[in-house]
Amino acid sequence: MYHLLRWTAMVFALIGGLAAALVGCMTVASIISRTLWSTPIQGDVELTQFGIALAISLCLPWCQLHGGNIIVDFFTLKAPERGRQILDGIGAVLLAAMVILLAWRTGEGAVAVKEAGETSMIMGLPMWIVYAVLAPGFALTALIALYQAVMHVLGRESEATA
Repeated sequence: MYHLLRWTAMVFALIGGLAAALVGCMTVASIISRTLWSTPIQGDVELTQFGIALAISLCLPWCQLHGGNIIVDFFTLKAPERGRQILDGIGAVLLAAMVILLAWRTGEGAVAVKEAGETSMIMGLPMWIVYAVLAPGFALTALIALYQAVMHVLGRESEATA
């Protein structure tokens, strides 16, 4: 199970990184075009918003897998190891609940926006696609967090993060 989660998170992160790199290249091209010819890339702000939202969503699973999310452990530094494992498990369950909620609501949002026929202002891109591509990253983050919660509770800390 761990290897499948890790492989999927890595693929998501690579796609997210590619999206961020493409947004960066487009931004540079738009700035150069604006400077040299007074014509920026049409819809560059919309594309930046879409691309960065996608990149963040797709990189979340990798971040969670590697324990890269911020934790506040000031109060538990002197707690017994087993107590910290239980608290880490509870934290992972709470994170999973939050991203499950995000995945569900972005999925529902995609359906609602598609039914409404909403498009972006400048380029006229269908907005439902933006919502729809966010949900898989949130769902994978939830699966990873639930896996980690089980590993923390079982005391298999080394298997909880990559």
